[in-house]
Amino acid sequence: MSEYPRRWAALAVLSLTLVAVTLDNSVLNTALPSLAHALRADTADLQWITDAYTLVFASALILAGTIGARIGSRRALIGGLAVFGGGSAIAALSDSPGQLIAWRAVMGLGAAFVMPATLAIITRIFPPAERPKAFGAWSAAAGIGVLIGPVTGGALLEHYSWSSAFWINVPLVAGALVAVLYLVPAVPAVSTGRLDVLGALLSTAAVAALVDAVIQAPSRGWTDALTLGEFALALALTAGFVIRQRRAASPLVRLDLFANRTFLVAALSLAVVFFVLFGTLFELSQYLQLVHGFTPLVAGLGAMPFAVAMALTSATSAPLSARIGVRATLAAGLLLATAGLLDLATTGVTTPFWKIAIGTGVIGLGMGMMMAPASLQISGSVPVQYTSMASALNSVIRELGGVLGIAVLGTVVSSAYRSGVGTDLGPAGTDLPTAHAVAAQLPAPAAERVLSTADAAFTSAMDRGALVAAAIAFAMALVVILVRPRVAAPAPAAAPAPAEAALVASTA
Repeated sequence: MSEYPRRWAALAVLSLTLVAVTLDNSVLNTALPSLAHALRADTADLQWITDAYTLVFASALILAGTIGARIGSRRALIGGLAVFGGGSAIAALSDSPGQLIAWRAVMGLGAAFVMPATLAIITRIFPPAERPKAFGAWSAAAGIGVLIGPVTGGALLEHYSWSSAFWINVPLVAGALVAVLYLVPAVPAVSTGRLDVLGALLSTAAVAALVDAVIQAPSRGWTDALTLGEFALALALTAGFVIRQRRAASPLVRLDLFANRTFLVAALSLAVVFFVLFGTLFELSQYLQLVHGFTPLVAGLGAMPFAVAMALTSATSAPLSARIGVRATLAAGLLLATAGLLDLATTGVTTPFWKIAIGTGVIGLGMGMMMAPASLQISGSVPVQYTSMASALNSVIRELGGVLGIAVLGTVVSSAYRSGVGTDLGPAGTDLPTAHAVAAQLPAPAAERVLSTADAAFTSAMDRGALVAAAIAFAMALVVILVRPRVAAPAPAAAPAPAEAALVASTA
């Protein structure tokens, strides 16, 4: 096909849109304390303010990708940005937790249309030889958006109120919309047959039940009746979705992809890397702010070694994977992440920041090395008319990996912390933030005893969490090394020639 002449400028714009939607949650995390004070939000409110976005975003991705393919990925991108930006502006004006939760859900719906659309457009406007480089830039933008959020949030809160965490999205989205209209081509819609409404409802409900169960499990308990009920519901809905996809004339998801070992290993690798990233950042942020006493801005800078290292290897992952192969690149990235996590597992209460930066930097090197090849394997496993579906799957995998990372590693650290402090500290033995809040109300000698016990217990617990993450990353590296590709024959697909011809005409 004819190459779109401004594809690299378009890639920069698409990366900007991705940074905008991935920046949001990590900026908000920094603003939660001041938001709680201003809106009189309790712990449950704060949890839903954070989780409403993630829940809607993750559960709507597959349906959003399907709709995007039908109306055209550029239209889906523009509509998603408008909903996300408008929801963010109204969220900034909220005067109650309930209002903010509702508008966070609206923002999640907009973001669900943005992320798969960016990946689908990249696949369509770049020739196969250039896609690895383009995917490297896209992957770097996705990771950096998450990692610079704490720094951005800390800088905003130095001078402005909690609402600045939402107002920051408005100029970002406005600039992105103008640039999309000017630089991103109108990728033609792709006919994928009749919309499978039942399949869409089943997939949305299944992901929503699973994500809510994982998010709420650390507070409810993993064996709580409601948690187990949601897991059972997610399993039943998934089974229904699989049955529906096998029978549907135009399925939302091509299940034969999961018989392709290359696709499956790439998907699992991507899930693991986001499991490690989100879980590690969640615990590290508490360590830097509470144990070391850094301000939100300085603690946010603790994520910069991740971001810089990830950007460096994302830029070089394409030539590296071309030279040594995708499997070797994925395995090397996972092994680097394992090494960085093992280094973090030696952290103590007084460990200097430069040593922590080495560990996080090594993790970032590994993640940047493998994110682009894994995403390319997932999105490159389907014919062009199914790129939106594959892009949505890519995003669902990343999101579920991140949610599981926070929940699972958070539970490991929480359990180890309670075991470490025992019953001597009373309410301060619940978690580290509570321990610091209790200590602030005590006389100096008693406060010092509580803080020293709590900080030591949390640091030891964080080390245990890093060891668990390292074990998971290493196990995934072994899977990548040992599992040989065996590609199942894909289902027959319609010829993409008419859509490709329309794209050539639209970009001439």
